[in-house]
Amino acid sequence: LRHSSSSRLLPRINSTVSEERSPISNPSENNVPPPSKYKKLYTRTNRNSVASPAKLRPETTLVTALFTTVEDVINTFIDPPSRPSVDPKHVLSGDFAPVLDELPPTECEIIHGSLPPSLDGAYIRNGPNPQFLPRGPYHLFDGDGMLHAIRISNGKATLCSRYVKTNKYNVEKQAGAQVIPNVFSGFNGMTASVARGALTAFRVLAGQYNPVNGIGLANTSLAFFCNRLFALGESDLPYAVRLTDTGDIETIGRFDFDGKLEMSMTAHPKTDPQTGETFAFRYSPVPPFLTFFRFDSTGKKQRDVPVYSLTSPSFVHDFAITKRHAIFADIQIVMRMNIMDLVLEGGSPIGADNRKTPRVGVIPRYAGDDSEMKWFEVPGFNIIHAINAWDENDGNTVVLIAPNIMSIEHTLERMDLVHSLVEKVKIDLVTGLNLIWITFWANNLLIILVQT
Repeated sequence: LRHSSSSRLLPRINSTVSEERSPISNPSENNVPPPSKYKKLYTRTNRNSVASPAKLRPETTLVTALFTTVEDVINTFIDPPSRPSVDPKHVLSGDFAPVLDELPPTECEIIHGSLPPSLDGAYIRNGPNPQFLPRGPYHLFDGDGMLHAIRISNGKATLCSRYVKTNKYNVEKQAGAQVIPNVFSGFNGMTASVARGALTAFRVLAGQYNPVNGIGLANTSLAFFCNRLFALGESDLPYAVRLTDTGDIETIGRFDFDGKLEMSMTAHPKTDPQTGETFAFRYSPVPPFLTFFRFDSTGKKQRDVPVYSLTSPSFVHDFAITKRHAIFADIQIVMRMNIMDLVLEGGSPIGADNRKTPRVGVIPRYAGDDSEMKWFEVPGFNIIHAINAWDENDGNTVVLIAPNIMSIEHTLERMDLVHSLVEKVKIDLVTGLNLIWITFWANNLLIILVQT
């Protein structure tokens, strides 16, 4: 089973055995194209989707064309040379080259063997993929969310790729060009940052978009809870999506849980399979910097638990849940809130603070407020994701397993230099003294979340 995609890796299914194959790229001396009978499988085009004033849609207003021209001036004449982390030629290359067109449900040809008729289900993944090729600075995390699904049913496999139809996607689709600024690559030198800030303000005042309706990308993960499938990104509300019987992917819309979720939430919620509850949080650049909450088994959001004991904005991307506790990490990767530093120095709004001592915070799952939150200093323990956690039988000890980032200064700027170790930390909640730190695996690690 094979269907080509621009620099995308898809499985080959040989009867019921699956194996990974190398990405398919342009033919060359070292990359011989397959036999001619396979040529019809190569249906996806790598079209040039760079928006420019000459290519704007006919219905695009004069205001949109004017703003796009101003943005081109910033990109061409004001921006300093791009760092590798925000240089589109570097970022959108190799395995990260974008897929610039959606693919409607397309039946895949079986090359060898067969799929059991009883096999019925789907695999769906999420990831960043720009709707328009960037004309200025671009970070990998700035891409629009695109879902790729393989639907298997009745001995057939159907491949489909669709963008998550976020507010940002719809606004820019209608405009025919990027409108909402990038978060991770928006600060690129003093003059360019000021110019982009002014341009963004004028776009809002001109009614090009309303940030209240959401500026998120829904490009980070997928989670099934509250009897719905959500595409998630931590800068916005979840977007409910569905996979149809024909294998198509539809966006239902931005979901606020009956108005009870007014702000963003993590892209990594945790669902307890025994109780049916889902636990989540959000972090913020303003107090409270961390807020913990949950959804009951019926999907109703419960009240927020602001964590005021986190006294500065930290990059809290993921957390862990045990039967009794929620575990958070306050690490040396922080939110840079000094706007002048961002404007003058450039770089991402998220950066490293080597003077900070990492901490692990533990709070009961059903805490009414943050008075029960306990923080423990764990020097050198910087985690972005959690792998597993549990309570020991003594009732006083929690165990956390996570990949520890050994080079935090490279986390967003040079991800190719990031090195992680899988480590286990045990904390005595009573004394906090019996901290045991064990290294499991001294190698780089890719975390893949698979939810069934």
